[in-house]
Amino acid sequence: MRLDCSVVHRIADLPALDWDALDASAHPFTPHAFLSTLEETGCVGESSGWVPQHLVWRSGGQLAAAIPLYVKAHSWGEFVFDWSWAQAYQRAGREYYPKLLCAIPYTPVTGPRLLVRHDLDLDVAATRTLLATTLRDVAADNGLSGVHVNYTLPDDQRTLEDQQFLRREDCRFRWVNRGYRDFDDFLDGFRADKRKKVRRERRRVAEAGIAFRTLHGHEIAPALWRTLFSFSERTFLAHGNAHYLNADFFIELARRTPASVVVMLAERDDCALAAAIFVRGADELYGRYWGTASQEDSLHFEACYYQGIDYCIRTGLGAFDPGTQGEHKLARGFEPTVTTSAHWLAEPAFTRAIGHYLERERAAVAEYVASSREHLPFHHGGKA
Repeated sequence: MRLDCSVVHRIADLPALDWDALDASAHPFTPHAFLSTLEETGCVGESSGWVPQHLVWRSGGQLAAAIPLYVKAHSWGEFVFDWSWAQAYQRAGREYYPKLLCAIPYTPVTGPRLLVRHDLDLDVAATRTLLATTLRDVAADNGLSGVHVNYTLPDDQRTLEDQQFLRREDCRFRWVNRGYRDFDDFLDGFRADKRKKVRRERRRVAEAGIAFRTLHGHEIAPALWRTLFSFSERTFLAHGNAHYLNADFFIELARRTPASVVVMLAERDDCALAAAIFVRGADELYGRYWGTASQEDSLHFEACYYQGIDYCIRTGLGAFDPGTQGEHKLARGFEPTVTTSAHWLAEPAFTRAIGHYLERERAAVAEYVASSREHLPFHHGGKA
């Protein structure tokens, strides 16, 4: 089957049904609605340093494969940190930026990157290889330093490594539902001291007069979204950062995909106090943003972790990814999980140097994961 490649600068220029047919898993961050909402609300584009340059392949006019792709002028919003690589290029008198990035903007979540329709007469493995080699060629032909594919699934990672991409690993923390009946059943697997700590944290929130409501996208009016976003924006600013997104993004995403948006709203005396914003997939919950109008003891743990775990148990979801970083998640039952990304650099000398660095980094990550597992709260014979 002949495949013709072209560049698309706006997801909205592609039919939504055709784009969504590229990912049979229905991962919540690859759909047309999510990516086009980022573009149409100004969260990505020239001013953000994320310039869409999506590669698409058609056969007989029908969309057959694609790569969500961006030209990056910096490394903000990626969460696979390569600032030191950019500094090394600068010291050598080379330009690291712009670079190509295959990722979901501001979304450090493992998911499909080399998108190929499985219901057409395609050799899927060969098509994936074509996509990987095209990524390399586009970076080289345009004089870019390289191309980076973040938070890959195993099939995509193997294909990329077969095409001389370097493998990078990192660790994050993820909760797994092992058939828990309720939150207490989950805690029964904890050692006594760790179980008491979690219950004490939850009790402090309740004793502060704070109650939670679970809201889905269709239940949240634009005015409430602006309040929730102000909580999140305040939290970003408190850490010295501007928010990557805006209130319009959440309003529009909730309108387009109401079932995928979940908010844990904390209230006291019927007044909104804090909120954690999640995205729901077919079998996994993803923690995205949180914010509060008032610093309350243990409120962050309750809103961002315990409410999410409770929701997964109630709704039968199999896993919960609460977001990046945070060793404090270990004590709350989130298990260390290795993530991967793939990197191709045009300059052979830098490829060799970074390749050696990544070998050492992978060994350190493996050691860190093994060490982290020793700090999980589960007692011997617990459900973990």
